[in-house]
Amino acid sequence: MTHSALLVMDVQKAITDRVPGLASDYTPRLARAVSAARSAGMPVVYVVIGFRPGHPETKSSPAFSALPEGAFTDSDPGAAIHPDVAPRPGESIVTKKRVSAFTGSDLDLVLRGAAIDHLILTGLATSGVVLSTLRQAADLDYRLTVLADGCGDADPEVHQVLTEKVFPRQADVTTVDAWISDLT
Repeated sequence: MTHSALLVMDVQKAITDRVPGLASDYTPRLARAVSAARSAGMPVVYVVIGFRPGHPETKSSPAFSALPEGAFTDSDPGAAIHPDVAPRPGESIVTKKRVSAFTGSDLDLVLRGAAIDHLILTGLATSGVVLSTLRQAADLDYRLTVLADGCGDADPEVHQVLTEKVFPRQADVTTVDAWISDLT
């Protein structure tokens, strides 16, 4: 029997505010997916990027070492999950230290502990956390679904290539509305 979880990844204020061209309907659409998962009794797992003050975890990372002091720490308001999709008490929030939701986090332990074997992926950016997580999750033998319009990227062409040509090799790719229809 398949046990699924909806992953909402990197949908943090500092990220949603920085993705140019992110439609104003993105977070409300993602909120519909979150609501549908909850209604179906499916766990919603939030994945966020987060660092300690002083960013000791980023010193060896070319990608993250350039972050401004204080970015994505507990005191950074931009590190908060977007209020449209905010977690409810008791929902898991997993903090990662690199691009993939699995790297530097306890995500696999959280999922395996709940007997989850199917992940529904959403998040920002398609070419970042979604791609990296999809690849690692496939190697960890999770069944995968990507909600294409539950993801977004600064480059719409890259988003399109990934969701239409790359992701279908390892995941089912659908839309939020089609996925919600299949849940009911």
